[in-house]
Amino acid sequence: MYFKRILFPALALLSFGCSSSSDQPAADTKPLTDAQYEDKLVTSMHDALLSDLKSLHQAAIDLQAAAPTPTGRGWDADMDAEAIGKMKDAWLTARTAYERTEGALAPIFPDLDYSIDARYDDFLTDLGADGDQDLFDDQGVTGMHAMERILFVKTTPDSVIKFEATLPGYKEAAYPSTEDEANEFKTKLAARLVTDTDTLMTQWTPQKIDLAGAYVGLIDLMNEQREKVLKASTDEEESRYSQRTMHDVRDNLAGTRKIYDLFKPWLESKTDGKDVEDAVESAFDDLNATYDTVDGDAIPQPPADWSSETPTADNLATPFGKLFEAVDSAVDPNKKGSVVDGMTKTANAIGLQVTAE
Repeated sequence: MYFKRILFPALALLSFGCSSSSDQPAADTKPLTDAQYEDKLVTSMHDALLSDLKSLHQAAIDLQAAAPTPTGRGWDADMDAEAIGKMKDAWLTARTAYERTEGALAPIFPDLDYSIDARYDDFLTDLGADGDQDLFDDQGVTGMHAMERILFVKTTPDSVIKFEATLPGYKEAAYPSTEDEANEFKTKLAARLVTDTDTLMTQWTPQKIDLAGAYVGLIDLMNEQREKVLKASTDEEESRYSQRTMHDVRDNLAGTRKIYDLFKPWLESKTDGKDVEDAVESAFDDLNATYDTVDGDAIPQPPADWSSETPTADNLATPFGKLFEAVDSAVDPNKKGSVVDGMTKTANAIGLQVTAE
């Protein structure tokens, strides 16, 4: 995976020549300054993401409300089928909302991002050999993937279970088996997601928005598309239990484009800015077309002998190989015309100094 890093403590506002823009004032008025564009962007970004954050928080509330607490027993796949179905639906809604916002939010709220979206193996790396032996409390392993492991345990691929069983501190996923565990899921694990998403929503204020950090987060997220696809070959992908990581990357792209659109007027005010914008839009379209070639929400099944370093011609001819090769090219920061290359040029044009690390 490649990384991008911002090389300044605050926005480095530079002066460039101006071109026409829908956001440019009439000829008899002063053009907007970089600082004014920045102010407009902060407000626009706040408003654009707030609806997704509200959806995320409401989905967390709905999931907790649907969690069954039967008397004298844990969850039963048949007796509690309706409740489990409602929880899965709420989880999917929450997942979509978060994946559309994570690029901008994660660098600003890293602790909340970890609590909400860290993968099981990330938590275990930090927790050590003891791991987290209580699946249903609000400590240790938390967030959307902790709940996903439980909600989708009946349909989790065997290969995912085999991979996780090798991790130090592993605890087999299961439905709550007792009344106490069912209550704990509802009042602790599910409640933690409600609290974390409420905190995220209430802290998402214009005063908290680091515009530069958010933009670099979007570049990082596009860089991460390669990793999100590749990790399916080792069963380490993000939404591995529900098998909807393909949906994740589509949501990542949709969310990134939504925020990138807000930067267009500022970019168009710069010399050659429209040319940079057109190149980025073309790269976005190409990546979207690649994602459209895949049916369903799951990453295509990788070949058993897959190697990202030395893939064979037969490997690359498979649906997974074609997807990986196309995504790898589309986000390569060293390739002219890639999504990351174009977004980096956009950042530099408006004064956000970004370089490949």
